[in-house]
Amino acid sequence: MRTRHTLAATVVTSAVAALALTGCTTASQDLGQTPGASEDSTSAAVDLDAIQKDDAVAALVPDAVAEDGTLTLGSNLQYAPVEFLDADGTTPVGIDIDIATALAKTMGLELQVENAGFDSIIPAIGSKYEAGMSAFSVTPERLKTVNMVSYFTAGSQFAVAKGNPDGVTPDDLCGVSVGVQTGTIQQDELAEISTTCTDEGKDAVDVLPYDSQSDVTTNLAGGKLQAMYADSPIIAYAVEQTGGSVEALGEITDAAPYGVVVAKDDEELAKAVQAGLQKLMDDGVLAQVADTWGSGAAVLDTAELNPAG
Repeated sequence: MRTRHTLAATVVTSAVAALALTGCTTASQDLGQTPGASEDSTSAAVDLDAIQKDDAVAALVPDAVAEDGTLTLGSNLQYAPVEFLDADGTTPVGIDIDIATALAKTMGLELQVENAGFDSIIPAIGSKYEAGMSAFSVTPERLKTVNMVSYFTAGSQFAVAKGNPDGVTPDDLCGVSVGVQTGTIQQDELAEISTTCTDEGKDAVDVLPYDSQSDVTTNLAGGKLQAMYADSPIIAYAVEQTGGSVEALGEITDAAPYGVVVAKDDEELAKAVQAGLQKLMDDGVLAQVADTWGSGAAVLDTAELNPAG
């Protein structure tokens, strides 16, 4: 992605395990990069460097954050195209990263992205990270512990290998091996489906969680999984970037907003984030940013603080 603008983001690496299960292939080893990290993925990218501070938004930023001049963001850079590392494995890219960069600039801040395990981010909001963006769906459970500001919408969808060789159907997953990223709502849903299967005397769903979505995709394409379950933008991107060796299965379900996560006791920062996102929505910047990743239609018109999950 060398034709893109230079992102105002710094990666602070953390130990993220390649797989949650042993004996399976690893995307970083098999592909040499995160799937889809190509030179022309965002050839029409918005020039984020041209975005200026909005004085009204900046005035809402808490003094401690404004004085520091940096918005520290936790994100799991393993979920293309929403957030991942570029082909060199050094620069954070994706829908969330571009939106976060635009947001920080509107707030008059620099963005610092810290790579972390998905399920470790929310517990560290307010201590290690000032905010989190990692395709976090707004849910009632999350709203009990953090503030969330909506900006994007996505649903869930299944995918299978080309031609669906095992005849998988979303309505009957009993006994099917399904890959999923650890800590996602899809993992929780599969656990519920599996319980229903066993309650009915059928085989449980063979749920295989991975720390990296790229590893889920790789193992599905390689025949080690019968299906995978993820957010709809991830499925669409996997289909495109695997050259058709993976195909979507069934309809998109349970559409819900993504939210920027802020600490529950930091309503001041939450309102600044809300104002910044709304400004970018009103100016059409968020839709332009997401459209470079094929998801412009998924950007919301209103940034809501703690919408009904």
